[in-house]
Amino acid sequence: MSASLAVQHVSKSFRGLQALADVSFEIQPNTITALIGPNGAGKTTLFNIIAGAQTPDHGTIVLDGYRIDGLRTDQICRLGIARTFQIVKPFARLTVLDNVVIGALSCCTRVKDARERADAILNNVGLGPKRNLTSAMLTLPDRKMLELARALATRPKLLLLDEVLGGLRPTECDRLMALLRDVTEREGISLVLIEHVMRAVMTLAQTVIVLHHGAIIAQGTPANIVREQAVLDCYLGEPFSV
Repeated sequence: MSASLAVQHVSKSFRGLQALADVSFEIQPNTITALIGPNGAGKTTLFNIIAGAQTPDHGTIVLDGYRIDGLRTDQICRLGIARTFQIVKPFARLTVLDNVVIGALSCCTRVKDARERADAILNNVGLGPKRNLTSAMLTLPDRKMLELARALATRPKLLLLDEVLGGLRPTECDRLMALLRDVTEREGISLVLIEHVMRAVMTLAQTVIVLHHGAIIAQGTPANIVREQAVLDCYLGEPFSV
């Protein structure tokens, strides 16, 4: 189920502004990787390129040995990459269930099958009792769960999560972190997290990649990354302790 991803020498500029500069890394199957760095470092641009919303100026993206840069977002989704967004925007007038059914239709040919898949996922993320509410009625934590459920409904092998923990209270973060760990361990989905909640980075990730001004300045285990001087200077300020 898990995917291997290779980002190879990817660069991207916008009207002369270098957003990404020769970025290369690999995501191994059945792992959780955190992508951290200050605002404007290029993290979301990198997600956009991997997911097909933007094309790189240079470089390639390879999923399970198959080159995907230049493909449409729906094609990349069907190959096994899904993503969430920092600002969640569900279909406000649709029910929670129907929001997830839309995601499930990317991999299910019958609406009946899509509804069954959506219903099972909502139960797994704790939204089963709210399946018939409109998404506009949900709290922020529940909208975050709905965003995750919609992505999981596409049957991903690799899931890109853009600040999925942002704005949540510590107990809500703990609940979602446990769910994400289960997604990898039980379902074998590889995760890449853009995250500023360092407690989550230290708890979940096996590998941390640090971006600054569009370039990778450090890469390694969480314990090593949080003591790298370059990371302290541009992002953390002081060594992080659990």
